[in-house]
Amino acid sequence: MKYYKYFLISIAVIVLDQIVKLVVHFNMDMGVNGQIQIIGEYFKLHYLTNPGMAFGMKLGTEYGKLYLTLFRLIAMVGIGYYLHTLIKKEVPTGLLVCIALILGGAIGNVIDSTFYGVFLDNAPYDAPTPWFYGQVVDMFYIDIWEGRLPDWLPIMGGKYMSLWPVFNIADAAIFVGVAIILIFQKKFFIAPKEEAGQEVEEAGTTE
Repeated sequence: MKYYKYFLISIAVIVLDQIVKLVVHFNMDMGVNGQIQIIGEYFKLHYLTNPGMAFGMKLGTEYGKLYLTLFRLIAMVGIGYYLHTLIKKEVPTGLLVCIALILGGAIGNVIDSTFYGVFLDNAPYDAPTPWFYGQVVDMFYIDIWEGRLPDWLPIMGGKYMSLWPVFNIADAAIFVGVAIILIFQKKFFIAPKEEAGQEVEEAGTTE
């Protein structure tokens, strides 16, 4: 059971992520026309698709998205194996939950990239094949700032963009998992020798 409960967290993230994406796809219009305000102008449901990497970036080759999707598939297997290894090592529960969230989020977006080009017909028009070229469905929009970036900024200068990208359940799970690991890394990754030393020290003070 100790193995299953953490993978069940990943499965829960995947199922919730896919349900929300499909509900949005079949019930909302894309872009501003279908936008739904949740908290004024600050938090909205805004249906769009992401054809490439984070923030809508793309790899600059015809098969860039294919390479990216295959990389995500390999990373997904690696994260799953890593989670299994950590469970056997009996590391802190918080770390296992975070890795499970990251795994669920990674698989959620891989499903979009692998299958949505076929089942939702959302692959870019110039994609060599709909398989592995599906676009990730995003919908949660935190609108902190929108505007045109100054021309003097390198690379992004002159472009119109929002401060925060539109994201989905899978992205949120990955972000939360990574953020918690960074915040509690000293507790999660305490060295075995250091931990043993602390136990000896505590035992000595009680005698």
